[in-house]
Amino acid sequence: MSLQIRSLEAYQKAYQESIECPADFWASIAEQFVWRKKWDKVLDYDWLKPTTQWFLGAQLNITENCLDRHLVTRPDQTAIVWEPNDPNEPSQQISYKELHSQVCSFANVLKNNGVQKGDRVCLYMPMVAELAVAVLACARIGAVHSVVFAGFSSSALAVRINDAQCKVLLTADGGFRGHKITPLKDIADEALKTCPSIQKVIVYQRTRQNITWNPSLDVWWHEELQKVNNHCPAEPMDAEDMLFILYTSGSTGKPKGMVHTCGGYMVYTAYSFQNVFQYQEGDMYWCTADIGWITGHSYIVYGPLLSGATTLMFEGVPSYHDFGRFWEICEKHKVNQFYTAPTAIRALAKYPVELVTKYDLSNLKVLGTVGEPINEEAWHWYDQHVGKHRCPIVDTWWQTETGGIMISSLAGITADKPTFATHPLPGIQPVLLDQQGNEITATKAEGILAIKHPWPSLARTIYGDHKRYKDVYFAAYPTYYFPGDGALRDAGGNYRITGRVDDVVIVSGHNLGTAPIENAVNEHEKVVESAVVGFPHEVKGNALYAYVTTYDDVVPSADLTQEIKEIVSKTIGPIAKPDKIQFVKGLPKTRSGKIMRRILRKIAAKDTSNLGDVSTLLNPEVVQDIINHSL
Repeated sequence: MSLQIRSLEAYQKAYQESIECPADFWASIAEQFVWRKKWDKVLDYDWLKPTTQWFLGAQLNITENCLDRHLVTRPDQTAIVWEPNDPNEPSQQISYKELHSQVCSFANVLKNNGVQKGDRVCLYMPMVAELAVAVLACARIGAVHSVVFAGFSSSALAVRINDAQCKVLLTADGGFRGHKITPLKDIADEALKTCPSIQKVIVYQRTRQNITWNPSLDVWWHEELQKVNNHCPAEPMDAEDMLFILYTSGSTGKPKGMVHTCGGYMVYTAYSFQNVFQYQEGDMYWCTADIGWITGHSYIVYGPLLSGATTLMFEGVPSYHDFGRFWEICEKHKVNQFYTAPTAIRALAKYPVELVTKYDLSNLKVLGTVGEPINEEAWHWYDQHVGKHRCPIVDTWWQTETGGIMISSLAGITADKPTFATHPLPGIQPVLLDQQGNEITATKAEGILAIKHPWPSLARTIYGDHKRYKDVYFAAYPTYYFPGDGALRDAGGNYRITGRVDDVVIVSGHNLGTAPIENAVNEHEKVVESAVVGFPHEVKGNALYAYVTTYDDVVPSADLTQEIKEIVSKTIGPIAKPDKIQFVKGLPKTRSGKIMRRILRKIAAKDTSNLGDVSTLLNPEVVQDIINHSL
């Protein structure tokens, strides 16, 4: 069976086969990869425990599938294009042969510095090509990588290092991000004051700034490379051995270290990459995420390299040197598939469209979005100005926990629909549940989204806390995976994510998802972005509070407030009109671009005594400003 679906009929056939006999379906997909030893059993699971195992008894090394097998067919093809923060600095092209050599060399550096199979290695690095090299080097020798986004604070870094009991830290002197330099080594040094498990720090030289040096811990990356050769056999790994730990923030409590394993993650990321983006031989693919997030793991590194693709890494931000940087890069590298976040699209839409139209985007074939549902206004802006009405838009729904894209159109194969993630990928069985956990059988319905059968890339546990894994994802609705999202399904079976279930507000007995309300608010021509939350109301039980950002030249007014309420009333109904609308300079966002609605709910409820840790926000300064002007 080919990995790539080429027609609507082929999608329908693959989906049917994947539901009727999942084990046979995924076995046929897995046959496309190199295995040291084939599996004894395809799938074993019990979601009451919960346990999930794929390709039991199989042995492999994921880097042999990302690198070694391509040396026969495409050694000189570019594997990674690296675009630096500074547009005046030259980009890099790394071939599959060169990448293999670099990965093997750095794998030997890790071994020289005491890293063994099963050890955890923390990576706190800028978006340089060496970050991808280091990720693969860990996998090469069976070490478990734990990448921490290089915008997190020292305390956030320390929590993640200590939870995983990492042995070695990989970092850099600093990182370039727009006009700023992030002092990564200084932040890491502060974190390591409370991280006794770290035995060695390997420092990559990027910014050449002055740093504090601890000779008992610190070694230079480039000096360590001089001590090794580029021969490093891949470590045989069981399919269910840990590949990586990646932390995702919980709504409460410490971050959750999601554990992904070698075999199933490999099979699903490659399959989903090739089908969602319809990558073709010779294409240039660009995902703008950071490797510190699951999107970067699955769709910058593993998915593309498993598929023999050319994947672009960008060190910088979309606003530097100006707000046309994304489109400049698309023209420069003749990008064919472009995958970014709705929050980036909305931010860029604020600026003159000439920043888009001045660049040649004729090579684009597929556009994608990730991180949250894209609102309709942003979808149409993206479609019109970037895609020129000729590029399908894949609005992908998935999570750190799922490992790969779960619900999305397949570009040019299945139909896209604004604000809808649309249909599940083969092997994914979504259902809608009512409040009692019963499946809603009507095609057109709204309810709690759940998945009722395992797929290969599901996270197997929360590192060191399997009870929490069960409580968060499997306890509320036994025998289902519960992602925490609500959804609606239209008459055509398309799914639209309506927001987190805890973002469903019950107003006068009506369940209102906040995402559709935000979508309506955002339809106003003067509105850039909004976040809607519930707050206590003595008559309605709960009422709606909308935080709204406008374009820079807009002066908030009572008339504008009324116009927004009228749009919501017209689009959804009078019951959905916000009781309060506060115009704000910005919304509190995580570094991956998600709005931190938990903080906004507390402000709306006038409960600001304990907002929790806001240091990991992209823009913590906006929180106090919102509090100061709250209604």
